[in-house]
Amino acid sequence: MSAAEQLERPLPKPQRDLLGYASARILEALLEGLIALEFLDKGYTRNAAGKAFQAWRALTGALLALEMDKLGKELGSKDKEWLIGKGIPRIPSSRLKSLALLVEEAGYTGYHGYTSIALDLHDYQYHGPDPDLALSKYKSREEAARDTLYLLKKLAEIVEKQAKLKLERAKKWTKDHEEALQRLREKLTISH
Repeated sequence: MSAAEQLERPLPKPQRDLLGYASARILEALLEGLIALEFLDKGYTRNAAGKAFQAWRALTGALLALEMDKLGKELGSKDKEWLIGKGIPRIPSSRLKSLALLVEEAGYTGYHGYTSIALDLHDYQYHGPDPDLALSKYKSREEAARDTLYLLKKLAEIVEKQAKLKLERAKKWTKDHEEALQRLREKLTISH
């Protein structure tokens, strides 16, 4: 199955299958990361920034689903209900920083700061380089490309060192995950 076909499959419902949802979103994050690198290679930094942001959102949803057992102890019933019913499946951009804090509290050091970079890239996608820094945090395409690569490296690192282990234990890490992670690491190492 091609990457495009994998990205178009319906996601499992978090209310019914948190681990299945997490597995699908991790694969989505890896595949979106690969697409971001393809755009960077072609010089499309705004498109690459947008795909890196999408990859980060997918990773955030996956990590929240993976860590629900830890998070559920800390959250009230209404917050937990919102998180499973709306927060995890939608990962609203307006709530991304607060969701990133939950991920960080679950043991992902620095996640909130990386999320700030993802949000900066999201702004750059729409506004492009901005020498006055009024609409975008990036004066140049090169600065945005640098942060795109940095964010994708962090994504690959988090998947490999933390999420992969949890998915392997749950028997939700597949050959597709492994191949996508290997391709992402190779592209990050070789071409950038």
